[in-house]
Amino acid sequence: MGGRSEPYPDARNSRAPWTVGTGVDAIRRVAERRADLTDVVTSLARRLAGIKEASEWTSNDDEHDPEGVTIAFERAQVAGLLEMARTELGELDLAEARIRADTYGTCERCGRAIGGGRLEVLPAARTCVACADRRR
Repeated sequence: MGGRSEPYPDARNSRAPWTVGTGVDAIRRVAERRADLTDVVTSLARRLAGIKEASEWTSNDDEHDPEGVTIAFERAQVAGLLEMARTELGELDLAEARIRADTYGTCERCGRAIGGGRLEVLPAARTCVACADRRR
């Protein structure tokens, strides 16, 4: 076979892709995700408020009111999505702290570099793909 292959391509570079320059890419990536999530939280919160308001105009008898079951399900679904978005915002706070501490992009389990592609998709990622797969 041709030369030695690195299992973690980012680990062979002295500067990983998220730290090029002054870490602007990492900061940008986290800020963009925060902006997107803030919009999602605002939208879901409005939707949840609308569902709650609509439920005030329907019967409280979910067993006999077909709309009651639908509204209860939708309310639970939107509340769950809202909680997930708020949790991810908290994870982005932690990612920003890692950027400031110069530990962003380093796997919390094995200490290897987290791939730039993974960080592009999941800016708040704390682990590399290998360690994330092991947790499952």
